[in-house]
Amino acid sequence: MKKFRVVICAMALLCALLATGFDSEDGKRAVLVVSFGTSYQETRDLTIGAIENAIQEAYPDYEVRRAFTSQIIIDKLKERDGLEIDNVTEALDRAVADGITELVVQPTHLMHGFEYMDLQDELDKYTDKFDKVVMGEPLLNSDDDFSRVADELAEDTADYIDGKTAVVFMGHGTEADSNEIYAQMQGVFEEKDLADYYVGTVEAEPSLDDVIAAIDGKGYTRVVLEPMMVVAGDHANNDMAGDEDDSWKSILTKEGYEVECILEGLGQKEGIQELYVEHVQDAIDSIG
Repeated sequence: MKKFRVVICAMALLCALLATGFDSEDGKRAVLVVSFGTSYQETRDLTIGAIENAIQEAYPDYEVRRAFTSQIIIDKLKERDGLEIDNVTEALDRAVADGITELVVQPTHLMHGFEYMDLQDELDKYTDKFDKVVMGEPLLNSDDDFSRVADELAEDTADYIDGKTAVVFMGHGTEADSNEIYAQMQGVFEEKDLADYYVGTVEAEPSLDDVIAAIDGKGYTRVVLEPMMVVAGDHANNDMAGDEDDSWKSILTKEGYEVECILEGLGQKEGIQELYVEHVQDAIDSIG
């Protein structure tokens, strides 16, 4: 009986270790999913949370952790909701303190913009703190990424295409050179003969004025707006779909179009979640 109890205890210990991502040879392994963050709870769960869940399901032997880069959002969530989320430095320090030996940092950023580069700079300070550490690529990295995202967006909105509707995706925009991804995505739409699809940005180019010029004179009577952002947060709810005079919805309505808004972030789409999972795998493969 005593021997039987020892076996049971050993099995229980092994199961507990596996559940926490512990491997007797490799140590503790974790994927730190880093997002800008959002104060909108519903879209946070449907987008960032869904991406994290997809990664956890694909890699059950890794512990999936969360960090946000926006300290403003972190502070707001703590004060308003009592929700505590690590910033990047806190998350990395926590991983070190918890004995994580293999760390994959997977950002949910769209591009190699300033935030991505800042994240890489912060991670570089911790390269000697882990046995293995690597950062995954953003959503739009390879030509295949662009093609698959374009296909996903087109498939989700195919029912709107009737010859009189323009589907316009609103990106954030950046001053970084990586802002070219929006023009590149527009080019991919054109290469795929998706002539009724357009891309604009809130804070860079192509602007809404550029989009209006592009759709003018083509017989469109309706415009469908959707964010080309991971979450449908403040920009989507206010800059895109808000009732203020300077929102995209209001401006396009004044231009004479019937406007419909889709408040759905990229992170809600299964195909997008799969791309992030594949980027995690690519990162894991790169460290052997």
